[in-house]
Amino acid sequence: TIVDYGVGNLFSVCGALEYCGVETVLATEPDAIENADRLLLPGVGAFGDAMADMRDNSLVEHVLRFVEKGRPLLGICLGMQMLLTESEEFGQHEGLDLIPGGIRAIPPTGSDGRPHCIPHVGWSPLEPHENGEWKSTILDDIDHGTEVYFVHSFSAQPENPKHRLAVCDYNGHTVTAVVQADNVIGCQFHPEKSGKKGLSIIRNFLSL
Repeated sequence: TIVDYGVGNLFSVCGALEYCGVETVLATEPDAIENADRLLLPGVGAFGDAMADMRDNSLVEHVLRFVEKGRPLLGICLGMQMLLTESEEFGQHEGLDLIPGGIRAIPPTGSDGRPHCIPHVGWSPLEPHENGEWKSTILDDIDHGTEVYFVHSFSAQPENPKHRLAVCDYNGHTVTAVVQADNVIGCQFHPEKSGKKGLSIIRNFLSL
């Protein structure tokens, strides 16, 4: 079940899920969200606007109730960022607070002090954070160094390092690529746009 709150990369996500052989439902009603087998929160755009749309559509409490049932929730790109406590994008905005931490701007220069492209766009390799274990996660059987597709200007900074499952390097800056806290999971990159490996990550989520 995909949360449809008025914004997001719905069509590409639906296409990837259907390619993986599952039935997809676009949910705007509370019952459809709370009773889902697995829930996916997509998103592109600005954090504050997305959270405002979630609240205006009275969806926040129902996503939280879904999580309380222990079923898997996956956030993609902005959807991942919304899982955290707050964001500094265009002011201060409250998130879903499912994973303690904040969303911070990627520095405008690399570690060498030279300006680099913002947003971070393109393919970057995934690496484990602090030798984190990927077995039985959405990265199960994904090789270290597998490249996936990113498009973002802000990066998640979880308070608990154990909630960082994978990272990537962007010109000397560590960027959070995957977060997980129990049944709450997020990908900063777009698995639906990351080729065969991205589809494998989606299949792993479907098998949780």
